[in-house]
Amino acid sequence: MKVKIRTKGVHLSMPVPVSMVGFVIRFIPDRIFEDMKSRTPGPYCSLISKDIISLVLRESLDLFKEHKGLEIIHVEASDGTFVSIKL
Repeated sequence: MKVKIRTKGVHLSMPVPVSMVGFVIRFIPDRIFEDMKSRTPGPYCSLISKDIISLVLRESLDLFKEHKGLEIIHVEASDGTFVSIKL
């Protein structure tokens, strides 16, 4: 996975191994998930937890490898900020 972020003062490009994503999820504080739950509409807030997100990622690893190079996030703001995440 390749993460690229460009702003006025920052140009960041870093490779992140897909296998490391599950490891990183385990170290995200629980309060971050609680905050996401509070901003998510009713029927979907039960899907936001470390366990569910880890399960989805673990089951999706094969798909990520099959679609290598697919851009899953591409955001360009009017102020020149650019964010891109490719598998």
